[in-house]
Amino acid sequence: MKKITFLALLSVLTLSSMAQNKFGHIDSQELLILMPERKTAETEVQNFAKSLEAQLGSMTAEYQQSVQEYQANEATYTDLVKQDKIAEITGLEQRIQAFQQNAQQSLQTKEQELLEPILAKARQAIEDVATEGNYTYIFDKSIGSILYAKDSENVLDLVKKKLGL
Repeated sequence: MKKITFLALLSVLTLSSMAQNKFGHIDSQELLILMPERKTAETEVQNFAKSLEAQLGSMTAEYQQSVQEYQANEATYTDLVKQDKIAEITGLEQRIQAFQQNAQQSLQTKEQELLEPILAKARQAIEDVATEGNYTYIFDKSIGSILYAKDSENVLDLVKKKLGL
């Protein structure tokens, strides 16, 4: 009889403690797709990428023209002119490679710069909803992480003590 009473009391306590926790989930990718600011940022990033591609195309055309000119006139060049033309072509190759690396970094920076305010707005909305709805946790089902967690006790010290660390 005592065991049944104990189990019933334990069940009630467990259920009541679980009832206090409220969980929610969201697909953050879907949320971002729905935000009109994202579309504007995406268009701006695409336009920036097109301008970089145009610059790269111009540099590539200059390089190809130099190579064709060198190949067409190689027989008439003196050794000194050949060395100068080869150095010029090599310099163009290096400039193109450096531009490609810098362009990629610039594009990533631009994208991050444009997306950060949108992500901050989404995070704030998620936190507001969590606070208003009294959620303990909100999970992001698109990436499997926690987007919001109510302040709780950090048990790191207890676990370290348990492990003898």
